[in-house]
Amino acid sequence: MATLERTVSLLIEQRSAVLLAAALALVAVMWTAAWRWTRTVVTIAHEGGHALVAVLAGRGLTGIRLHADTSGLTVSTGARRGPGLVFTFLGGYPAPSVLGIGGALLVAADQAALMLWIAIALLVATLAHVRNAFGVFAVLVTGALVGAVAWWGQPRLQDAFAAALCWFLLFGGMRAVHELRRTRRRGASDADMLGSLTWVPRGMWVLLFWLLATAAVIVAAGILLFR
Repeated sequence: MATLERTVSLLIEQRSAVLLAAALALVAVMWTAAWRWTRTVVTIAHEGGHALVAVLAGRGLTGIRLHADTSGLTVSTGARRGPGLVFTFLGGYPAPSVLGIGGALLVAADQAALMLWIAIALLVATLAHVRNAFGVFAVLVTGALVGAVAWWGQPRLQDAFAAALCWFLLFGGMRAVHELRRTRRRGASDADMLGSLTWVPRGMWVLLFWLLATAAVIVAAGILLFR
């Protein structure tokens, strides 16, 4: 009976910590003042998604640029049409959500420290392809924060930080798609480019991004809350 009580108490404590991490991440995403500073992390993941898919599709990766207005650009070389370019444009918006789910799986498996070191490795790989000063600064600051927690943080801090980072990527992925849907500037977004490369209109691509981001939050919530 005592063992059962300890198990139940531990589960309640873990879920409370996960919910607190989710609440903090939601504030960082929904509070506009905080989002202006933190959105670049989502942009790093977004552009990293473009870069990875471009390489996997056999395209040449020229470089990544991250801007102070939280926008970004990944340039690749290769065919000007075809599935490789389509998948490259498709790889951006789902990337934060995919990283969020991957991180959630590691956190649920009590591998928060490993998740943080993987994040650092991905940031280092991204840094190698960044081609502007602000982009280098943004990746270094993000890496320094994650690295400090991974190197000096106690296990409980690592768990909490890793969970919050997962939630932030998941919620941030949703907000980024919401901003895409509301944008008035047409012609330069991933959805616009996908619309011009395929027979599928822009709105359908935005809907696909939204469904993927929403599904990712639901899946990750199940992983983190019912581990």
